[in-house]
Amino acid sequence: MTQSWRPGTGQTIDALYAWVATEPDGGEGICSAQLGKLHMPLVGADMDRIKSLRSHAEAVRAASGYPVRLVRFSRREDLEILP
Repeated sequence: MTQSWRPGTGQTIDALYAWVATEPDGGEGICSAQLGKLHMPLVGADMDRIKSLRSHAEAVRAASGYPVRLVRFSRREDLEILP
């Protein structure tokens, strides 16, 4: 799903996008932002969501000094289906 998500339209998720920070030793982590009392990972299945999280990714970059990339994960494998 690269278009905006809309309920009741039968859209499927074919990729996930995430803002990912790279530490000096090469380790990577998904960026998160504090929204109210919760931390939300900067992840989404459509570009509108990802674009809306960009300012949070920029804040992570500024606070940490680590490079931040927008990454697309596109290989889907269903591991479990709950009945």
